[in-house]
Amino acid sequence: MHRVLIHPASYENCRVAVDRAFELFPQNISGKKIVIKPNVLRTSTAEEHIVTNPALLRAVVEKVEEMSPAEIVVGDNPGLFNYGDNENSFEKTGLMAAAKGYYKNLGNTLHHLPFHPDFMPEVGVSKEIMDADILISLPKFKTHGLTVMTGAIKNSYGILPGAQKARLHQIAGTPERFHEVIVEVFRLRVPDFFIMDAVVGMEGNGPASPELREIGLILASDNAVALDGVVARMMGVDPGRLRFLQKAKAMGLGDFASHMVQIEGEMRILPDFKLPPLGGEAITGNPAIRELMNARSRVRPQADPELCTACGSCIDHCPVSALAMRENLPVVDAGICITCFCCQEICPEKAMSLK
Repeated sequence: MHRVLIHPASYENCRVAVDRAFELFPQNISGKKIVIKPNVLRTSTAEEHIVTNPALLRAVVEKVEEMSPAEIVVGDNPGLFNYGDNENSFEKTGLMAAAKGYYKNLGNTLHHLPFHPDFMPEVGVSKEIMDADILISLPKFKTHGLTVMTGAIKNSYGILPGAQKARLHQIAGTPERFHEVIVEVFRLRVPDFFIMDAVVGMEGNGPASPELREIGLILASDNAVALDGVVARMMGVDPGRLRFLQKAKAMGLGDFASHMVQIEGEMRILPDFKLPPLGGEAITGNPAIRELMNARSRVRPQADPELCTACGSCIDHCPVSALAMRENLPVVDAGICITCFCCQEICPEKAMSLK
C-alpha cells in the first residue's frame, strides 16, 4: 500500500511539513548525490504561482543540508527550446536564491537513453538527473490544458533539456498520445521522493492560468501515481479517467485506487474546482469520450489583444511553426497547429487562451 501525506502549510511555515514528509518517507541521504528538481515552467514571478514556490525549495534544500549529503544539485529545464531559459527562469522566480548556491544548468550535459520507438528512438536526459543517488521532485498543484492536471508524473517532463520536449509534443500529435509520452519520460528515471507545493494551487486553463486557488497544503509521497491520484480526486476528477495514470498503473509504476493509498492527514475535495476544457475526460474506450477527444483536438490557441505584447515568444517556441505575427498579434494556422499548447505555456503575459 502507498502512502500520501497531506499537511497544512503556508509558505512561512512549510518547513514543518517538509520535516514531517522526511519522517514518513525516510531518505538515506548521508554521503549521497542529491538532485532536487522543482517545477519551473518558464520565466515568471513567484507571485504568479506558475512554478514551485521558492519557500518550499529553500525548506527542502535546508533539510537536505542538515542530513550531510556528499553533493546537492538544484535544477530544471524550463521552456521548450533554449538552454539559456534556465538561469533567467530561476533568477526571476526567486528559485536561484532559494537554491542557496546549489543551482546547476541541467541543459549543459546530456545522457542519451533508448526511448519508445513509436515516438523517438532515443532521448537526451540531463546527466545530473541520471547521476543522482536520490532524486527529489517538487511538483506544483496545477491544472494543465493537455493532461487535465500536472503533478508528480508531469514534473519529470523537465528532465529533457531543450527542444526535445517540443519535438515530442509534435510527434505525439494528440492529447491521448501525449499522456503516454509523459509516462514514458517519467519512467526513464523515477524520482525517489515527491513534495508538492499545494499552498497556492492553480485551476482553470493551466499550467499558466491567472486563476489561483488558496489550498494551504503540502503533499508528499514516495510514489507518483498515488500522489497524482490524490490530487485528481481533490480536483474532483476520478483518476481512473486520466490516461497517463491508467498507463502508469498498467506499467507497474504505482496505484491510485483508494484502497491502495493510505492518506496521512485529511483529504478534502476542493469545491467548484475549475478544470481545463477537457474536464477530466482524457480516456479512450467508448465512442462518446473518443468524440470528446476529437473535439478537444479542434481547440486552437488565440491571443488576447488586450494582454499580448507581441513579444514573439509563442512564435519562437511553436514546434511546428503554426503561428505568425499579423498586425502585432500572433495568429494560428489551424491546418498546421497540433494543439500542443506550448504557446500557452510559454506566454509571459498569459495572453493565449483556448478557443
